[in-house]
Amino acid sequence: MTGRRRVHRTSAAALCLLLAAPACGGPVTDPELAGVQRLLDRRAAAVLGHDRAAYARTGAPAGFDALGAVPPAAWSYRVTRLERDGDAATAEADLRYRVEGYDPGAVTARRTVRLVRDVGGQWSVAGERPAPGAGEQPWDQGEVRAVHGERGLVLGVGRGTGELRGLADLADRAVPAVSDAWGEDWPRRVVVLAPRSLEDMARLLGSPPSAYRDIAAVTTGVTGGREPAPADRIIVNPEAYALLGDRGRQVVLTHETAHVATRRATTAATPLWLSEGYADWAAYRGGPSAPADAAPELARAVREGRAPVRLPADGDFGSDGGPRATARAYEGGWLACRMIADRWGEDRLGAFYRAVGAHGRREGAVAEALDTVLGTTPERFTRDWTEYLRASLA
Repeated sequence: MTGRRRVHRTSAAALCLLLAAPACGGPVTDPELAGVQRLLDRRAAAVLGHDRAAYARTGAPAGFDALGAVPPAAWSYRVTRLERDGDAATAEADLRYRVEGYDPGAVTARRTVRLVRDVGGQWSVAGERPAPGAGEQPWDQGEVRAVHGERGLVLGVGRGTGELRGLADLADRAVPAVSDAWGEDWPRRVVVLAPRSLEDMARLLGSPPSAYRDIAAVTTGVTGGREPAPADRIIVNPEAYALLGDRGRQVVLTHETAHVATRRATTAATPLWLSEGYADWAAYRGGPSAPADAAPELARAVREGRAPVRLPADGDFGSDGGPRATARAYEGGWLACRMIADRWGEDRLGAFYRAVGAHGRREGAVAEALDTVLGTTPERFTRDWTEYLRASLA
């Protein structure tokens, strides 16, 4: 599963008005904003320099130890708003950071910084937290432990080193497996976040826990565009993940790694049956699972004469129809991608995926790619898929 976010940008004119407007205890002047910016610049430099003493001189030192295991290649703040109330203030800022060796671009996290002013008129940081509506960062939840693999970095809070090492080993196997299927036109490295609980996972995502209760892991990132995504994070749900066996855990990590690999080729034109089906195909590829074992809900439907007559719609992947309906949607997407690989070849499956994502709009993207890459039509493809389901799952 992969997360998609929309970013709403404030215009430059509106931002200037916001900074100049009276706020709580009085008007905010540009020198005050500049002073807070310099303070956060020093704080960022202390993080990059691993200088605890310099960090403490900017204010509250509590966060420094929590993020000590995170290897930052870049760390900076940009103040976007400042509200003052006497000798206290609140700043809204964009934190931009990049993990050394893993992130092709900087991650942006919206932060709220509380400030206090001393008798000499100098600001210092009293605390920092996610801005309203923004997800937490791992170090917001406690001291971060880091385990490096050959192809993966695992960042955990409240988890044992052995658990984190196990995740790193799975990531090290997932990355070459996905590269063998998709190709090597992606960073071929992943960052895995291992929170201590489902609730902590949900806070990282800025969503309620109920949205992820039955999901073993998700991948977050920005889809589309010619440039690489700034960063992808595979976030593990410790409760659901713990229920899986060794094979299931490897399938989950490989599935999420496939989302990282296909990120640049995944756009608004890509239907979920293709993005989720391809990730499952990469995860099961070369494994021992028979179709009926890997797609039990769809196999049951076929045996009971309830085989689907259309490809899964995006809405079928939600929870409204219940877990069995959601499972049938994922299984149907997997078997569609499996059929393409079986009949047209694995290279053609990758070309089909890229062709759909390269389409300028959602309407007509699949039909055009079916025609140009596979030489078929949506009607014929759907008919072939329903026959493939019956033959594979009967």
